[in-house]
Amino acid sequence: MLQAYSYRDDPQVPDFDESAPLAVMDAECALCSWGARMIHRLDRDGMVRICPVQTPRGAALMRHYGLCPEDRASWLFIEEGIAYRDLDAVIALGRRLRGWGRLAGILRILPGPVRDRLYRLVARNRYALFGRDDLCALPDPSFRRRLLL
Repeated sequence: MLQAYSYRDDPQVPDFDESAPLAVMDAECALCSWGARMIHRLDRDGMVRICPVQTPRGAALMRHYGLCPEDRASWLFIEEGIAYRDLDAVIALGRRLRGWGRLAGILRILPGPVRDRLYRLVARNRYALFGRDDLCALPDPSFRRRLLL
């Protein structure tokens, strides 16, 4: 496991505001767009930022954590310098959110390998199951302020 804030020492990762948690996700996936809208709705403090993996910053963070940015099936959530990936990212984000977002914590009952397999199954088939959407095209100005492009 990498140290907290390890991306600070990676010259490929552009600087960003670390004071707020950051979700790095596919901006073309309808499921990810739905997730981003849920973040916006449930994060009443407006703290969680969203960074599309298609941006230089998003791609650099993915590479830093050993993920391929062209394989957009992975998802990152970075809070207090610690990165969580895939379903563990969803669980960590759910802990941070209020209300219904905390229901994601129920996924912790699944053993890690089962969570990983479940995540991969859904992620690899997400376009077929949910279609495509453009996260960056969402018109809500308060949502767009969350985007870290």
